[in-house]
Amino acid sequence: MGFDVSRYMIDKLMWEIDRSDEALDSFVEDPAAFVAAWEGAASAPEPPYPLGGSLTGEERDAFEAWDYERLYALGAHPYLLWHFVRAIHGPGGTPVGELSEAFKAAVAPHGYPEFAT
Repeated sequence: MGFDVSRYMIDKLMWEIDRSDEALDSFVEDPAAFVAAWEGAASAPEPPYPLGGSLTGEERDAFEAWDYERLYALGAHPYLLWHFVRAIHGPGGTPVGELSEAFKAAVAPHGYPEFAT
């Protein structure tokens, strides 16, 4: 089986957004600009990106719309996705209990993810 670069890039972008307050603030302020800049940097085949890579248009649209249901359906790792969702909704946003229930309801129809690569 081959390595799914696109799914890796979804996970890597979520990790990049959540790893610093500056990245998170930049993404929240302008998701499209953040994704474009990140993808430009990720296109070069240098570590930590395996052979470079990019997002599909659908993946890009999902990030820009904060559409975590679609990201889950596209193969986002659930652990990283939940941390990404909590981060972008941040303190003062949707209460974590409500956010958790909305998250579970949104991803449930898509079943349990396939982690094989």
